[in-house]
Amino acid sequence: MISRSGAVAPDALASSTLLVLTPLAVDRRAVRAGAPSARVVVTGIGPRRARRTAWRAAALAGAGVGVVGACVAIDPELEPGDLVLASEIRHPRGVIDIPAAGIVAGVLRRSGIDVKVGPIVSHPHALLRSERVRLRSSGALAADAESAWLARAAAGRPLCVLRSVVRSRHGSVGRPLGTVTSGARANRALAACAWALERWAEAIAPRTVALAATRASCAGVERAVDAVELSLARRRGAPLYVRKEIVHNAHVVADLERRGAVFVDEVDEVPAGAPVVFSAHGVAPSVRAAAAARDHEVIDATCPLVAKVHAEARRFAHAGYTIVLIGHAGHEEIDGTLGEAPDRTVLIDSVEAVERLDVDDPDRVAYLTQTTLAVDETRAIVEALRRRYPKLVGPRSDDICYATQNRQDAIRELAPACDVILVVGSSNSSNSTRLVEVAGRAGCDAHLIGDETAIDPGWLAGARTVGLSAGASAPEALVQRVARALRGLGATRVEERRVAREFVQFKPPRELR
Repeated sequence: MISRSGAVAPDALASSTLLVLTPLAVDRRAVRAGAPSARVVVTGIGPRRARRTAWRAAALAGAGVGVVGACVAIDPELEPGDLVLASEIRHPRGVIDIPAAGIVAGVLRRSGIDVKVGPIVSHPHALLRSERVRLRSSGALAADAESAWLARAAAGRPLCVLRSVVRSRHGSVGRPLGTVTSGARANRALAACAWALERWAEAIAPRTVALAATRASCAGVERAVDAVELSLARRRGAPLYVRKEIVHNAHVVADLERRGAVFVDEVDEVPAGAPVVFSAHGVAPSVRAAAAARDHEVIDATCPLVAKVHAEARRFAHAGYTIVLIGHAGHEEIDGTLGEAPDRTVLIDSVEAVERLDVDDPDRVAYLTQTTLAVDETRAIVEALRRRYPKLVGPRSDDICYATQNRQDAIRELAPACDVILVVGSSNSSNSTRLVEVAGRAGCDAHLIGDETAIDPGWLAGARTVGLSAGASAPEALVQRVARALRGLGATRVEERRVAREFVQFKPPRELR
């Protein structure tokens, strides 16, 4: 161990999965209470001691380096005992990026421990009130006097900086201990969460990230999101209502909400005469009628490929066919398609359901499918329908959209070469869920994640090749966030595995042209 004077103890070169640097002995006790197998080094307070000891600590064993201790709040909402994970360390000479923050934050939050993630400022002197105001406006959460200098001890290894607030924003960076009560609260918080650093360190290893191509947002999703953004820009702050989630991605919806979109379940929640956007999943004729009755200005962002299925439903119903619709009950796309011909449509979702069908005329049966289904499963259901109804008819072209098929093909290509696959997408996204299922059928462990905070380090322990893809409703920016976070688990080589290229583009809704 390194003492405050910088001397190296005899056991300093013993191996350890996790190396933790703490300014004070009381911090060391807190870390050891939660992470007993970690090697903990007490460095002393302030940049001078941190500089002197960091280069020695760089020679100590440890897959990852954690910096743990107290901080002073800059964010006015932070109170003593609150936890802060640094997404970056800002210091007088630059910025130190810490990509591991999101993964560790997710580990803590899933265990019920709240933590804020954002920039921490390392400053050699006490901050003036005017400096704090400036830092707060830039998004900084807290300040300390050691992290930037201790970060040098990482020497290329993954770094995580976890601090507990010991003083509110009114305290001084140069006086980190605070009151006895606030100091005890901060140390209890550190002791309760130090185990998460061990979980993180256990997954640290060099690995390859294999990016599926194609992946992420398709043309229909981009068209729908663009429709909301353009409508918001034209209305210049006036309320814009959107029926249902414009696409099934929580991050996209939250971003549009911050920009002024108001999401509702039904049009009767929208003030009469106000504009309303229909989502990419389409709506039943009854919804259109309700909007017309309330004199709403409608912007129809229905994906053109979903609109194609609606047109096919109307055509088959008019010709007197019983329509077998293959899809998942309760999905908004299915609700809209069912609404085109509810008296002539029956919904199924499996081969077994084919045997239970009872139709008026076995010679006049047509099938349609949800656009986001698994290609192989849907093919098996259609084959079962053909065996039972030899005169079965279907759409002129496959209803499963090009983007769904391309993303599933890419996953099949990835699976044999990967130890685990991460699929970025929301839990209510049908096409994202299907990607996880396709990977599983191809023999590869796969997980659906909303973003990097959903990654369980245990999934990646021992994994040398990690596949990464995203459903058609997830933006590429989320994929890049996850790829960045994976760098916080060790040296990462990113390779793109391309299966198909997409050049499809759709015109904006006619109401916006």
